[in-house]
Amino acid sequence: MDVVDSQPYVQLLQSLIRELSLSGEESKTADLIDAFLKKQNVETERLHNNIIARNKAFDESLPTIVLNSHHDTVKIGNNWTKDPLGAEIEDGKLYGRGSNDAGGALVCLIATFIYFYNKDLPYNLLLIASGEEENFGSNGVSSVLSTLDHEIALGIIGEPTEMHLGISEKGLIVIDGEAKGEGGHAARDIGVNALYEAMKDINWIKNYNWGKVSDVLGATKTTVTQINGGTQHNVIPDSCKYVIDCRVNENYTLQEVLDVLNEGTSATLTPRSLKWHPSGINRDHAIVQKGKALRRNCFGSPTLSDQVHFTCPTIKIGPGRSERSHTADEFIKVSEIEEGIKIYISLLDGLSL
Repeated sequence: MDVVDSQPYVQLLQSLIRELSLSGEESKTADLIDAFLKKQNVETERLHNNIIARNKAFDESLPTIVLNSHHDTVKIGNNWTKDPLGAEIEDGKLYGRGSNDAGGALVCLIATFIYFYNKDLPYNLLLIASGEEENFGSNGVSSVLSTLDHEIALGIIGEPTEMHLGISEKGLIVIDGEAKGEGGHAARDIGVNALYEAMKDINWIKNYNWGKVSDVLGATKTTVTQINGGTQHNVIPDSCKYVIDCRVNENYTLQEVLDVLNEGTSATLTPRSLKWHPSGINRDHAIVQKGKALRRNCFGSPTLSDQVHFTCPTIKIGPGRSERSHTADEFIKVSEIEEGIKIYISLLDGLSL
């Protein structure tokens, strides 16, 4: 395997960090990625703020592997001691918002794509540098996948995993609940307090045992994360709204989880979506076997990513650590970028689908 100089890709990441790229507002980072690829004589397409490229000998009769990571970021929070847009390198660490999530994975996948761009391959490579991952927007990678007129055989999703293989990912349902009561004066013994009705629901949700535990993803988990009710101190509230975050393993369908919650609570429950299903790949798949040969661990991820938009087998893998994502003084090590490029290339080199 030829040695890839990581320096241009570190510099690309620095350029991306220096541009504010909130979800839905990432046009400038899309411009940078597009210009970088064109400078490497790679033909590109653009849909919204997604940059798309195919290997030079792309042949629709061959299976297609998608290399996907995102260039949008979350808002900059408080407590930074470094410039979040400064892209400074100190002691081998590249600091900045989006450096770890998921700029490091993105530039490593770009390096991998360019490495294979002119080679004869037994498969196609389709690079998608996508936007709107952090807000799950409709103009992100899902908008690109919906335009493809050929099937995808495999998706490699770049997220910080320390270059270990995320072979499955929990699904997600966000549910808006509303407990109803009857209004009345707080000084009188009349009315039905919707707050108390909501408390009964929340206690049931907290204590319900989801019995079907996954070997890889663990237990399904339902957590009430927001609550809002009442108008003033002397009025018994007739409505209390709350939000349930449901992380679902592969042993339940999203509809099954919703049905169980409807049976156990008295509130009106409205799911925001029933399309974010659990996803993953068979342990016997060739890419998983290559990963194991490279001494990569396999794990199940409790968090959601663009992996959820793919209907084909997928893995989630990239440099960096998930715990650094969305934190003050977010960083990725330059050595992690170097390792990421090597492992991505090793995974694909000689892969037979």
